Amino acid sequence: MTRIYLSGPMTGLPDFNFPAFHAAAQDLRARGHHVVNPAEITPEGEKTWANCMRADIKALCDCDVIALLPGWEGSPGAHLELHIAHRIGMAVKTFLDLVNHD
Repeated sequence: MTRIYLSGPMTGLPDFNFPAFHAAAQDLRARGHHVVNPAEITPEGEKTWANCMRADIKALCDCDVIALLPGWEGSPGAHLELHIAHRIGMAVKTFLDLVNHD
């Protein structure tokens, strides 16, 4: 089964944009996809940006597709995740592309 990793903006947004991540995950899961949602990943140690990114990148590397949520362009973390996804040969989609194809 294809594993989809959600990527998008968190830092500086209300509730770290978790509601948008949870809604996207719920939508894709309802369509039968296996979704890795970084809003559900708890990093080890202090919850710093770096620790969160380390935990998220580990999860990203086990996925087949990265799905970019609206606003990803303004997120340094999403840019890093996209760069890694490109380098390891993952498929790159926007969330809207995925839901509009089902």
